[in-house]
Amino acid sequence: MKQLIRTTTTLLLHQTRHPPGHHIRQYYSFRPTHVFKQKPSYPPPSTTRWLNIDRELSRRSIANQSSGTKRENIYTIPNLLTSTRIILCPLISYTIIHDHHLISGTLLFYCAISDWFDGKLARMYPERMASVLGTILDPAADKILMTTLVLSLSYKSLLPLPLAVIIIGRDLLLSLSAFYFRYQSLPLPKTFARFWDFSLPSAQVTPTQISKYNTFLQLILVGLTTIDPIIPIDTHIPMLVLQWTVATTTISSGFSYVFSRKAIRYIR
Repeated sequence: MKQLIRTTTTLLLHQTRHPPGHHIRQYYSFRPTHVFKQKPSYPPPSTTRWLNIDRELSRRSIANQSSGTKRENIYTIPNLLTSTRIILCPLISYTIIHDHHLISGTLLFYCAISDWFDGKLARMYPERMASVLGTILDPAADKILMTTLVLSLSYKSLLPLPLAVIIIGRDLLLSLSAFYFRYQSLPLPKTFARFWDFSLPSAQVTPTQISKYNTFLQLILVGLTTIDPIIPIDTHIPMLVLQWTVATTTISSGFSYVFSRKAIRYIR
C-alpha cells in the first residue's frame, strides 16, 4: 500500500513539472522491494545424525514391545543353588564307585539342604527369587542327580536293576516331554539359539502332589542305599519294602503328568 501511494505521488509530481505535450518515459522494475529472510533449518545438520539414531532405537523398542517377547532374570540364588547340585553329580558318582560312602552321604546331605533352601527362598520372595526357569531347572537337577545315583548304585549292585530301569525310564520320558512342550510353546521365531535361551519363558512345569512324594521317597532310598555299606545293622527287609514303595510311586507319578491339566502351563 505504501509503495502504491509512493508511485502515485511521483506521477503527480511529474505531471505538475512537465506540460502535457512532453513525453515522459517511465521505467518499471519487477525486482521485489523487500526480501524475506530465510529461516534457519531445524534441526541443525550436526544433530540430524543423532536424531536418526534416536528414531531407529525407538522403532526397535516399539517392535520388541509389539512382538510380545518376555524376558526374565535367571541369575537368582535358587537357580545358583540348583546349578551346584548338577555340578556335584559327577563327583558323587565317583565317590560311590570308589567306595567313599561317607563323602557320598555328605554330598547328598548338601543336595537335600540346598533343595529345601532354594525352594523356600522362591516361595518367600517370589518377585525377586522365583522364575520360570527355576520351575524347569529344579526338577531337572533332581532328575540328573537321581539318574547319577541310580546308575552308580546299580553299577555297584547296591540297587536292583529292574528298579533302576523303572526310575530312569520314567525320568527319560518326562525329559523328552519337557523338550517337546518347550519347543511347542516357544515364541516365534523358533531357532536353536532361542530354544536354549532360558530367559525366554515358554512353559511352566508344576510338580504334581504324588510326584513330590515320589521324589522324597526316591531321595530317601538312594540316600540310605549309599550309606548302607557303613551302617552297622541289618537293613535288608526295610530296604526291600522301600524299594517296592518307590517302584509304585514312580509309575504313579509318571501317569499323573499325563492326566493332570495343571502340571504344564503355557506362558503367553
